[in-house]
Amino acid sequence: MRLEGSCHCGKVRFRCDSGQPYPYQRCYCSICRKTQGGGGYAINLSGDAATLKVRGAKHLKVYNARLREPGQRTRQSPAQRHFCGECGSALWLFDPRWPELVHPFASAIDTDLPVPPEHTHLLLGCKASWVEPCFAKGDRRHKGHPKESIAEWHARLGLETA
Repeated sequence: MRLEGSCHCGKVRFRCDSGQPYPYQRCYCSICRKTQGGGGYAINLSGDAATLKVRGAKHLKVYNARLREPGQRTRQSPAQRHFCGECGSALWLFDPRWPELVHPFASAIDTDLPVPPEHTHLLLGCKASWVEPCFAKGDRRHKGHPKESIAEWHARLGLETA
């Protein structure tokens, strides 16, 4: 499926192809919450990095999150969160450890996305105290990261697209 997205001010537009276009994961970590806002979580998709095309790249900025884990020194994440330097819209995440993938944020996608039959709520152990997750019947809940990948979730439910 072709995913097309943009920032709020329209200075950055992008597209990529995705075989896993269902926006099913809701991440409650502090990085997603603070860089995305919204309901206390962010949703990212999976796309083919080789197909990523960007217009307005001169307006892009990249943020590498600071990882703070109890008992460890703060370190910089290799994951690159791309956002518009003009309006601040979060656009996609790219992690060089998995160079074949790009993870657009569902909030930046303009293409109509399919509605997932269930959601996976992850990093609930990190959610803000004010957040009241909305769980539906069949939703999966994880205090940390789930073992099931985006591709495995789509495959299990027979939802992969070409």
